[in-house]
Amino acid sequence: METTRVKRQPVDLSSYPDLIVIYLGMRVNRPSGLRRLLTLGPQIQQSVAAKPEGLLLHEFMLFSLFPLHVGMRQYWRDFASMEAWTRAGFHRGWWKDFLRDSGGTGFWHETYFLRGGMEAIYDDIPVPTGFLSFAPSQEAKGSMFSSRQRLGLQGQPPAPVIAESDL
Repeated sequence: METTRVKRQPVDLSSYPDLIVIYLGMRVNRPSGLRRLLTLGPQIQQSVAAKPEGLLLHEFMLFSLFPLHVGMRQYWRDFASMEAWTRAGFHRGWWKDFLRDSGGTGFWHETYFLRGGMEAIYDDIPVPTGFLSFAPSQEAKGSMFSSRQRLGLQGQPPAPVIAESDL
């Protein structure tokens, strides 16, 4: 029997001290959610093709076929770049629409920081996934409203896409 030597390749992340990895998922909860998901796909592709400042890599993922649950993994240079992108262009419009009506889908993200720290939010996710499977959840209000606040980061968060009082 022939054996093959394993090629191991650790990476040097010292050039990326503020690296952030974010997993995002969208789950189809009702038939109408399929239409929303299929509409967003090309918009996401276009947004990524525009090469947002600070986005190092974007990868699509499939979590399950039934129910359909797709996602992305993104690597960002730093939190400020990611946060600025979420408040502009495509993401801003999509997020505003979603927060008013999930359109038969559920959305979540989990963010991991090289320097330490994690945060997550789950919106209209009927079956716990990720951190929600084992950690207690809270209402997305006050100090739990934005990623910056959930992480306890310094500085004033940019204006939210929708004010907390409007939800």
